[in-house]
Amino acid sequence: MKISEQRDAARPRPRGTERSHARRAELIAIGRKLFADTSYDALSMDDIARQAHVAKGLIYYYFRSKRGYYLAIVQDSVADLVTFASKGLGLPARDRVERTVDGYLRYAEHNQAAYRTIVSGGVGFDTEVQAIRDGVREAIVATIAEGAYGRREITPLARMGLLGWVCGVEGATLDWIDRPGLSRDVMRELLVRTLGGAMRAIEELDPPPPAPPPPPPAG
Repeated sequence: MKISEQRDAARPRPRGTERSHARRAELIAIGRKLFADTSYDALSMDDIARQAHVAKGLIYYYFRSKRGYYLAIVQDSVADLVTFASKGLGLPARDRVERTVDGYLRYAEHNQAAYRTIVSGGVGFDTEVQAIRDGVREAIVATIAEGAYGRREITPLARMGLLGWVCGVEGATLDWIDRPGLSRDVMRELLVRTLGGAMRAIEELDPPPPAPPPPPPAG
């Protein structure tokens, strides 16, 4: 037996579940590249299997249908977006917000097809895709709230104000990646400043409770 073969034989073999997870992740990575260049409706399962160099039955085995495959790809993209946007939790409040917005824009800039899919749905009116998108919005609102207020639990008015800002960010970011006339730095600063305006409006309409009075002097 050759040395390389001995090494291969000595390596622990991945268990079935690990192999299954690895294979599924590989198929999702392939799908992200395929759907980045071609719309959902334009790709048949035969096309996907041929371009991925796998048997069509393997995709059905892991995802049951083309739609299931697509939803798995969207969810994987969402996980990346939220991870990109939520880095830097140990930074000061303003730096954390800037890092969140920069991560969001950076993801959209480098994963344009995936970002469009997350924000616009990609397959028409689909309740599951919309639920995924709504989950992203809530995750970004929570991340911004943590960076701006130091906590995720905020009042309904504050949540609505931040959610309105996030929806505006989605539209502006879609336009920015289609017509990239601004640098990411300028775009980030613009969005951070509009967030400041939203937060000032929140404070005016929903001021924090007054601080408790100081205790009376002893004696």
